Amino acid sequence: MKENNEIKIKKGDEVIMLKGKDRGKKGKVIKVLPKEGKVVVEGLNLVKKHLRPKRQGEKGEIIAVPRAVYACNVALWCPTCGKGVRVGYRIEGDKKLRICKKCQQLI
Repeated sequence: MKENNEIKIKKGDEVIMLKGKDRGKKGKVIKVLPKEGKVVVEGLNLVKKHLRPKRQGEKGEIIAVPRAVYACNVALWCPTCGKGVRVGYRIEGDKKLRICKKCQQLI
């Protein structure tokens, strides 16, 4: 990763995976880790986690948990283009708006 850890993906964004076992799948960002340069995407990059039983007589279980993935391995999904795109910015008045680099539409 670069020194400048500017992540252009925010919580709640729809993204598409570019690399890994879930390549081509879409999901919603549930957490952003800017210091590590990673994002956690709902339903993608799942790993199995073994849980111990909480009380006596209860059974342990195996659950699937989403793990963080580098932000450079996901692309923001543009609903207008229908594909993963890079993010640009446009300043209108005192607001900084994110736009699609391909179609120039607001994201």
